[in-house]
Amino acid sequence: MGQVPAPLAGVRIIECSMLGPGAITSALVDLGAEVIKIEPPNGDYIRDMTWPMIDGVSLMHLHINRGKKSLVLDLRKPEAAATFKELVKGADAVVEAMRPGGLARRGLGFEDLKAVNPKIVFCTISGYGATGPYRDMPSHGVAYDTWAGVVKPAFTDEGHPYTPEHASIGIHAGPLFGALGMLAAIIRARETGVGGQIDIAQSDAAAAMDWLRSETYRAYERPESEVTGNKTDNYVRRAPGTAGMTEGVRYQMYKSSDGYILFMASERSLWKNFCEAVGRPDLFEKWPGSTYADHALGNLELREELRKIFATRTSLEWLAFGNEANTPIAPVNDPKSIADDPQFRHRFTWFPKEELGADQLSSPIHFVGEELPRPTKAPTVGQHSAEVLSDVLGYDDAKITELRAAGVLGAS
Repeated sequence: MGQVPAPLAGVRIIECSMLGPGAITSALVDLGAEVIKIEPPNGDYIRDMTWPMIDGVSLMHLHINRGKKSLVLDLRKPEAAATFKELVKGADAVVEAMRPGGLARRGLGFEDLKAVNPKIVFCTISGYGATGPYRDMPSHGVAYDTWAGVVKPAFTDEGHPYTPEHASIGIHAGPLFGALGMLAAIIRARETGVGGQIDIAQSDAAAAMDWLRSETYRAYERPESEVTGNKTDNYVRRAPGTAGMTEGVRYQMYKSSDGYILFMASERSLWKNFCEAVGRPDLFEKWPGSTYADHALGNLELREELRKIFATRTSLEWLAFGNEANTPIAPVNDPKSIADDPQFRHRFTWFPKEELGADQLSSPIHFVGEELPRPTKAPTVGQHSAEVLSDVLGYDDAKITELRAAGVLGAS
C-alpha cells in the first residue's frame, strides 16, 4: 500500500488577503491544500504588524502564512487580471480576505470569475461582513470581541478603562467558520458543478461562539412560568455563562499548594467519590446535593472546607488523585505554562524555528495512523511567482520575463 495522500491534496485555493483574515486558509494548508497567496507589489503588511518580530518579520505572518506560495500580481494591470483568471480556471476556491468588494472593483468578483469557472467557490472574510451598516468600518481584531460582548472593559486604579487580557475569539473563529463553509461548498461544487459565494464576518463568528449567553438572555425574556433555572438551584435563574459560576463551590477553582486546579464534582456520584477518597465522608453526609448539576451555589462553609483541603497537595498530585478517585479535577494553565503540560506536549508538536522562522504549534487535527504534511516557512513577497506561473499555468521563461518587464509581477 502506497503512502496515503494528504487529506486536502488536490485542493487549490487562490487567496487575496491582508492581515489576520488570511488565517482562513491556514488550517487548510496544514491539511495539504495548495494555497497561492496573491500579493500586491508591496506585499501584505502583516509582516510588519504586532509582536513579537523575529528577524524583522512578525510572528503573525510566519504562522498565518506558513505553507503558502506567494505570487505578486499588480491587479491594477489588465495582464495581471488575465493571469488571475487563468489561475481561477484550475482552482477550487478564491478567498477575498480583506474589505468586501476589492476584487469586484478589479473585474474579479464572483460573477466575473464564475464565467471563467462555474464551479468556483468565492469566499469573502472581513471584519463586519459584506452587508449591514458596519460593513465599511475600519477595524482590528479586538473590535469583533467587544462588538459581540465577549470582552468588557477593565479599569486601572485611576479609573481608566482598558482592554483586559483575553483569548481573541473573532479573529480565530471567523477563519475556522470560513474554512468549514469553503470545504462544504467545494464538496458540493465537485458533486454538482455549481460553485457558490460565501460571506464571513469575524464579528459574526465571535457572537456565534458565544451563542449560549446570548440565547440565555433571550430565553430569560420569556415569563418564568416557561423558562426557569435548573432544579438544583430551586429553579432560580442564574446569570448566563460563566458569570453564573461565581458563587459555585463544587464546580470551582481552588488554590493548590503550588498553583490552581479546577474542581468539577457537580454530579452527586462524583462528589461522593471525592469525599470518600479524601477521607471526608462527613462532607457528603452533610451536603449530599442533587443528583446532577449541583454546584453547591453560595455554600461558603463548604467552600472554606474545600479551600483548606486543596491547599494540602500540589496540582499534579490533585490531578492524579482525581484520576484514581474518579472525580474530575483539571489543571489551570496560562499561555506560558501550558507548553509544559504533559497532555499538551503529547498532543502537539512544536515545529522548530529553524524550519518556520519561529517555534510554531502543529495542527490540532489528528488523522489516526497518518502524518500530515509538514508546513514550509511563510513566504517572502513574490517568492513563488515564477514557480507558480511555470508549474500551475505552464508559462515559459519568455512569458514570465515579458510579464515582469511589464510590471505585472512588481519590481524586478
